[in-house]
Amino acid sequence: MVTKEDDCLPPPTQPSRCYSPPSTTPLAELETTRSLEIMESSFLSPVWLLVIFCIINLLNYMDRGAIASNGVNGSTKSCNDKGKCTPATGIQGHYNLSNFEDGVLSSSFMVGLLIASPIFASLAKSFNPFRLIGVGLTVWTIAVLGCGSSFAFWFIVLCRMFVGVGEASFISLAAPFIDDNAPHKQRAAWLGLFYMCIPSGVALGYVYGGYVGKHFSWRYAFWGEAVLMAPFAVLGFLMKPLQLKGFPSTESVEVMASSLGAEISKNNNHLQAGNEIKHDEVEVSIEIGRSSYANPVWKSITQFARDMKVLCKERVFVVNVLGYVAYNFVIGAYSYWGPKAGYNIYKMKNADMIFGAVTIICGIVGTLSGGLILDHVTSTIPNAFKLLSGATFLGATCCFTAFTLKSLYGFVALFAIGELLVFATQAPVNYVCLHCVEPSLRPLSMAISTVAIHIFGDVPSSPLVGIVQDHIDSWRKTALILTSVLFLAAAIWFIGMFINIVDRFNEEAESENPRSRQEQSIMVMNP
Repeated sequence: MVTKEDDCLPPPTQPSRCYSPPSTTPLAELETTRSLEIMESSFLSPVWLLVIFCIINLLNYMDRGAIASNGVNGSTKSCNDKGKCTPATGIQGHYNLSNFEDGVLSSSFMVGLLIASPIFASLAKSFNPFRLIGVGLTVWTIAVLGCGSSFAFWFIVLCRMFVGVGEASFISLAAPFIDDNAPHKQRAAWLGLFYMCIPSGVALGYVYGGYVGKHFSWRYAFWGEAVLMAPFAVLGFLMKPLQLKGFPSTESVEVMASSLGAEISKNNNHLQAGNEIKHDEVEVSIEIGRSSYANPVWKSITQFARDMKVLCKERVFVVNVLGYVAYNFVIGAYSYWGPKAGYNIYKMKNADMIFGAVTIICGIVGTLSGGLILDHVTSTIPNAFKLLSGATFLGATCCFTAFTLKSLYGFVALFAIGELLVFATQAPVNYVCLHCVEPSLRPLSMAISTVAIHIFGDVPSSPLVGIVQDHIDSWRKTALILTSVLFLAAAIWFIGMFINIVDRFNEEAESENPRSRQEQSIMVMNP
């Protein structure tokens, strides 16, 4: 009986045709070692990892809420007709900013976030993703300290841009780590817990910024955030780095390169007596082992272009993000124009508090519920699309109907139900982003999703809604037109249910790159 391994053994009088490393070679041991490294790479349990990431996410969004609070953002000095003046407060008052200049602070943060997100996702191909989070948090901490120590308007704008850069690393890479470490039947629930920190963090920022700004100074609010984030930035460097599914460790790449060189040298000596080896084949094999460090910038650019091509061809990803853009278009405008629309339509005296309370409660409960429901019905991409389409359609119906009511109490009750349903989409939409691509593309998938929903979603929605309101001069009609976009999001996600869907979570990243297979064996062809 001749085995497959025997086919590679040459007869005594013939040269060898191929060579596979024996089981005792470093190459063969590499995969086992790498698996053990991934399992034992950190003292953190999955639950502690989730807790730490949730706290970091909470701090990120607390910063967004704090800078928007009256205590930190403040206002310029103003006087009424009777000559009574209110003093200048916060950043706007300190630097005597116009409303446009005040808005630049938000825009500069978004510029840093959107530019850096795909960059960090691409760097994860060459550097340990956990270390990249540490780098990002360090940049974030230093930039926030700079905001509190700013001496000029241009300097705080620059610092806000780097705050966005620092947050970009976490946004792109945290969710894949959570998805890797979550229990199989609780992945969506864990994502729901993580994204629940968005509304709760913003709400906490309003309270934190208002209190600190009122009783101390707006500068202390930034310094306090930096102190809270600093331990997590340090942890990103001191702790043994976690490995992300689909990404080889740096140590493994180095061992692989040295192993290839050793194997080639060893087998060259072994096959000298009667074996002819193609010189070019050996050079190619050596080059494979060394190529990971050659021309890193050009390699990163070309790899990014290839990954983007693969991502754009993935129909599930494209449909999911298109629906997410339409969804975020409405949510972004709600957050900006909601209180003003409510005040003008229903003459709310405390519209800020009402809309704020509804958004916070529904955001937390809805986000958690969406993850739990998806896990309950079995977390799959088709089920996620069903939940996305159904919850968004029902939520849009409730919100649309709410704006047609004349009763304030009826509006608040129905609008709260609508927002509860709408926020239930957070865990499912990000679950699809993570599972519709191969593991190595998940950071880029999250980064491009973030870029798209902001550039095409909440960033243009607020000024466009303002243009519509200026034209028709009716907040009720404007709110109805805006809310109708949620039906478009539901329709797009409904289409996703009929696409040929493959969950790629368990696909190996090496399947897209034949070089990784060449690195595991050395073929020596007979001339």
